[in-house]
Amino acid sequence: MSDEVLVRLARLDACAVSDALDQVGAPASVTGLKPLSVRQRISGRITTVRLAAGKPPEGVPSRHLCTTAIDSSGAGAVIVVEQRTGIECAGWGGILSNAAKGRGIVGVIVEGLARDIDEAADIAFPVYGRAGTARTARGRIHEAETGGPIRVGEITVSNGDYVVADSSGAAFIPSELIEAVLAAAERIAVKEAVMTKAVMSGQPVSEVMGASYEHLLEQA
Repeated sequence: MSDEVLVRLARLDACAVSDALDQVGAPASVTGLKPLSVRQRISGRITTVRLAAGKPPEGVPSRHLCTTAIDSSGAGAVIVVEQRTGIECAGWGGILSNAAKGRGIVGVIVEGLARDIDEAADIAFPVYGRAGTARTARGRIHEAETGGPIRVGEITVSNGDYVVADSSGAAFIPSELIEAVLAAAERIAVKEAVMTKAVMSGQPVSEVMGASYEHLLEQA
């Protein structure tokens, strides 16, 4: 994992990255994933987890969901969990939040529900998801795979991809596009900063937006 890539990514918000993904022709951000515990932007390289309904198949050792992802992830990682089983229960919980924070993992995104949200808030650990629940995963779902492809919204996310998430949504960047997306997002952020400065200096917003906004995604 390149430290420079992570530093550049951390300077960007989900909107700039989503616009950049539009520019390079990749699927844009996922709507509806909210910061449940603390309002804090997160970014980093992804460790994926896919959960499935029911108990593990016979002969497959049982392990607590997401523990392999925590143990195998380094500082600066973001764990992304697919919990699309249709079963109302949590794909993440409080002990996991404490363990992840202790390893320097910057946050978790659950495509589904999470629990122990207050506990995560108490330790300032960012948990993103569709909503909170008190229902345990125990006896309801199991971990099917760590490190494989998952689905978040309508996007396929692979282990080792990148993400930026904030209160507007979550933008997932395929690892092979990271340099192109970073460059595009940085250009967009600069253009938006110039537009904001113009508005704050007294230029009518209709002129600023009319002259610049529709051309924001152009390369030049």
